[in-house]
Order: sequence, then C-alpha cells, then structure tokens
Amino acid sequence: MQKDIHPQYYPEATVTCSCGQVLTVGSTQEKINVEICSACHPFFTGNEKVVDTAGRVEKFKTRAKKAEPTTKTKKKAKKVEPKSDSLEA
Repeated sequence: MQKDIHPQYYPEATVTCSCGQVLTVGSTQEKINVEICSACHPFFTGNEKVVDTAGRVEKFKTRAKKAEPTTKTKKKAKKVEPKSDSLEA
C-alpha cells in the first residue's frame, strides 16, 4: 500500500455563506465560501429571493409578459366570387 496519499483532513473546517451564516464541518479544505445555504435558500425559508445576474430576471419577466395570450383580432376573409360555368362568346 502507498503511504501519504490521502489529503489533509480538517475536522473544524468553516463554511461561510454570503448571507453571513458560518457552519463548522469536516472537510479537506480549511475554509469554504458558498453563495446560498439552508438559512437563506428559498426552499428552506419559504420566501422568494431572486439572485439577479445582469438583469436576467427582468429580461425573463418581460418576455413572459409578452408571451401571455392577448386578444387577437380576426382577419377578414376575402370574398371569392364564384366563377360562371357558361362561356361567353
């Protein structure tokens, strides 16, 4: 068996969320930074939180609003005159 192939294990590694919550876990990295944790994730909190990147949420909302069914005006059908069967000479 090979010796010294396992990474360093930190039993008191800290996970820091962008909301400010700090968790202590065991990991091979000493410090971990995350954007969303169980304290601020909408699934766990029940609140809607929008993480907007470069106005993408607004773009989506405007496209969704445009895609809603609108009242369409019916086009008038062209009147077709029947052709006469008799040949005029």
